[in-house]
Amino acid sequence: MSEETGFTSMAGAKAEGEAPEIGFGMLGYAFMGKAHSNALKTLPYMMYPPVAIPKLAAISGRSESEVAEAAKRFGYKKYYTDWRAMLEDDEVQVLDNGGPNDMHAEPAFFAAQLGKHILCEKPLARTAEESKQMLDAVQKADIKHMVAFNYRFVPAVRQIRKLIDAGALGQIYHFRAVYLQEWIMPHYGEKKIWRLDKKVAGSGALGDLGAHIIDLAHYLVGDMKTIAGNTRTFIDTRPLPDGSGMGKVDVDDAFVAAVEFDNGAVGTLEATRFAGGRKNYNCFEINAEKGSVRFNLERMNELEVFWVDEKPKETQGFHDVLVTEGHHPWWEYWWPHGHIIGWEHTFIHEINHFLDCIVNNKEVGPHGATFEDGYKAAVICDAILESASTKRHVDVKY
Repeated sequence: MSEETGFTSMAGAKAEGEAPEIGFGMLGYAFMGKAHSNALKTLPYMMYPPVAIPKLAAISGRSESEVAEAAKRFGYKKYYTDWRAMLEDDEVQVLDNGGPNDMHAEPAFFAAQLGKHILCEKPLARTAEESKQMLDAVQKADIKHMVAFNYRFVPAVRQIRKLIDAGALGQIYHFRAVYLQEWIMPHYGEKKIWRLDKKVAGSGALGDLGAHIIDLAHYLVGDMKTIAGNTRTFIDTRPLPDGSGMGKVDVDDAFVAAVEFDNGAVGTLEATRFAGGRKNYNCFEINAEKGSVRFNLERMNELEVFWVDEKPKETQGFHDVLVTEGHHPWWEYWWPHGHIIGWEHTFIHEINHFLDCIVNNKEVGPHGATFEDGYKAAVICDAILESASTKRHVDVKY
């Protein structure tokens, strides 16, 4: 890696000899099931030569008609309505868990007992306690485990991490991040879906969106030591999906938090699903000794950079960098510069990394988020809820 630029090739993730087949068992067939399935099918011919060939061995879900249709649509060899039976299938070597939050822990315990590797969607679990139990289980089983914090696998985000690792930014002073969406505002007429139910989701915007920026803070800046947070629920009752009446919303619609990092940096975190006009606005900025960087997911092929000592001063300012050059992370696998990639490609990068760790017995971290990283994000989520409830600063204890 060049110390000046922080650039390095992402190549070299390949197995010795012919790439092995690794069987995936997918839990869930909706939003994340579709995203992960697309990545599994695209990976072998784009991340070429592949480190492994993902085999779509089985998919599971509660509704037989819907999971059968998903198996047909995505190309899974078989389907199950019992995830335990799916995990007992010898063709399944990896549990890819894209189910609701309350379906993360129990399948992980079962998969770990069977020695299956686990890729789990975020948040890892509903609480820090539940996350710690999952972490303990996978560590005891000595399997590969990763939380699907896919924004670590955006080329621009990885390039920022490379600049930090190379010392190009120097001491970090500030990290500020917001994740804004609008989809449960009143004019959308959203019913009380599972994401608005604490028993299923654990929290609202905090676990759904906040977990992402909390993980990015960990990944780019480091561990946090104090939290001061506030939460708000703007609409506390909504129509039940079955039309039987109204149900109480017992999770947050929005949160804000001020944090202090172990390394002395300070930061702010904010997430809401009540930001009119914001579709998927995951934006963060880092201010540091030698410069500043800014990223916005809605313009994911770009990053903005400011260098403190840039000459001449008369033209000094933020530069918009198009992160599509062949020397940028993962771009050797894609298109000529300027031919942008999209959100779905982050899952391809992510799963390819996980396969490399399985096949070549590599560590998932620091670039992949392990269950330990998922647990740390859950600790911060719980601390924010505690601070909001007590109206006090909370010391973080991992």
